[in-house]
Amino acid sequence: MKWRLIIDKKRDAFTNMAIDYALLKLNKAPALRLYQWIPPAVSIGYFQSLKEEVDIAKCKELGIDYVRRITGGGAVFHEKELTYSVTIKEQNEFIPKDINKSYEAICGAIINGLKQISIEAKYVPLNDLIVNGKKISGCAQTRKEKTILQHGTLIMDVDVDRMFSVLLVPNEKIRDKLIQNVKERVTSLKKELGREVSYQELCDALKKGFEEYFKIEFEISEITKEEFALAENIRKEQFANKEWNEKR
Repeated sequence: MKWRLIIDKKRDAFTNMAIDYALLKLNKAPALRLYQWIPPAVSIGYFQSLKEEVDIAKCKELGIDYVRRITGGGAVFHEKELTYSVTIKEQNEFIPKDINKSYEAICGAIINGLKQISIEAKYVPLNDLIVNGKKISGCAQTRKEKTILQHGTLIMDVDVDRMFSVLLVPNEKIRDKLIQNVKERVTSLKKELGREVSYQELCDALKKGFEEYFKIEFEISEITKEEFALAENIRKEQFANKEWNEKR
């Protein structure tokens, strides 16, 4: 079976999340979607409180979107990164149904992709990839309508101070210490390679990594009219809806 490879353009946070959900709902073939965000955005996990995690006023001042995901996990600042999503039926020949093993399998393909650009990453359960002991990727997963959706980030470059200008810290007294700790624990492709990695270069590496890992062939694909129409509806009714984003 051929997988779909969707190398998407930059889109706003609400559209990005809506497309991932539409791909889950209409999934007829396994798909890998690669995308970026414009403007930058903060996404929070389904179970998080927006007001506790995000400085909404600062986001508005800086022109940064914020959106609630349908997946769990923590708040993520999306700017200089590549985001991927995998949608595939729970019953398939590539990814185990067991949630722990499914994370490991998809992350294994990401690791194989990073090898193509000389990055040696390791999988740390449940959902992190590390390089030289530092986090370079995180992911989250949900299962609805007998379909797996996993999306995650690959940090191409990172500005921790800018990230924490829009993320709230529970205790302001330890803010500086926390920021310094994150700077020591998080890395990027640019830092590890000593050079900029282009979006297209990283897309090509992931394509090869998935093909080798799962022994598949990709069919270059676009988001279909049906998928985009559904995504536009989901965007309006859910992800761009204040009630959804501020539900907790």
